[in-house]
Amino acid sequence: MNNIRIEKVATRKDRKQFIFFPWKVYKDDPNWVPPLVLDFKEKINKEKNPFFEHADMELFLAYRDGEITGRVAAILDRNHNNFHDEKVVFFGLFESFDDLETASALLEEVAEWGRERGMETLRGPMNISMNDECAFLLEGFDSPPVVMMPYNPKYYLELMADCGLVKAKDLYAYYMSREDKVVAQIDQIVAKAKAEIPLTLRTIDLKHLKEEAARVKYVYNNAWEKNWGFVPWTDNEIDHMVKKLKPVADPDLVIIAEHLGKPIAFALAFPNWNEVLKRINGRLTPLGLLKFFYFRKKIKGIRAMVFGILKEYRHTGVSYMLYSQLDKNSRDKGYEWCETSWQLEDNEPVNRFAKSLGGKVYKKYRIFEKKIA
Repeated sequence: MNNIRIEKVATRKDRKQFIFFPWKVYKDDPNWVPPLVLDFKEKINKEKNPFFEHADMELFLAYRDGEITGRVAAILDRNHNNFHDEKVVFFGLFESFDDLETASALLEEVAEWGRERGMETLRGPMNISMNDECAFLLEGFDSPPVVMMPYNPKYYLELMADCGLVKAKDLYAYYMSREDKVVAQIDQIVAKAKAEIPLTLRTIDLKHLKEEAARVKYVYNNAWEKNWGFVPWTDNEIDHMVKKLKPVADPDLVIIAEHLGKPIAFALAFPNWNEVLKRINGRLTPLGLLKFFYFRKKIKGIRAMVFGILKEYRHTGVSYMLYSQLDKNSRDKGYEWCETSWQLEDNEPVNRFAKSLGGKVYKKYRIFEKKIA
């Protein structure tokens, strides 16, 4: 395709260029948050990331006249395809200059990689799964992303359309307000729910983290199984996630609801670590570590990442009880604002719930796809 050449990432030098290419794409973008390089290296390491126990991935770089112009990952998740009875090859970790020939060549390389393995649909971006970052930012380019949410140039959307991809699904992020009227309404719902169902709400116990993780996994895999794109966590994936997130989690933002000693719901939120990562340029150098420990105390936002409620306990007010406790805990810790993300555009119960909390959609994201068979 003209002067575009696509090469597999095969050497240590290739991998380094793959990792650091985004610094060229976003060099003049004030809202981009550089990823933590150590974290990114682990994400794409097939020996360390348990995602690859049920998935395969190939990394590609695009070159024009010897210069890198883009990158992409081709991903085949057997658990996803088995669970949804689909034949999907995902593209992810996509970055490119505003160059249609580069984007087209990269996506076609992923499509061909998928065809060779019997796949029929190209979908993405997944970075590297629905349980990680996914989608392209569609609306809300005026502010940085929160932790574990994507960000990209606007022109990616045009590149996808020009490459023949169409919308598969949109995702929403809500900014939560703390209006007095809304708080009063929530308090009424919570009081009624507490009178009707005797629940125990507690924060996660870090001394028994393995057992707590098993409780969260049980609720998550049962509560989310009907959601579009959902893939159950494996035991090794939940163990890996716990190990990875324990140093940066705030236990007061992880709340478990129990009924008669049985876990029936949970709320999982994280401090918005992007407020810190934005200042260290992806590296934990001695100066980066000093900045990390200094600015971690100044984080103002949180991301309410996952609410999971067993089916038989929905419509009982449990969701409001969880949010009310999360809101109280975050206020007590000095956090000033909250984003809940992401929500599927057509998950009406969840979207109504977010709006009832005073939430307003302030960012939208899009997952693209096209048939390749």
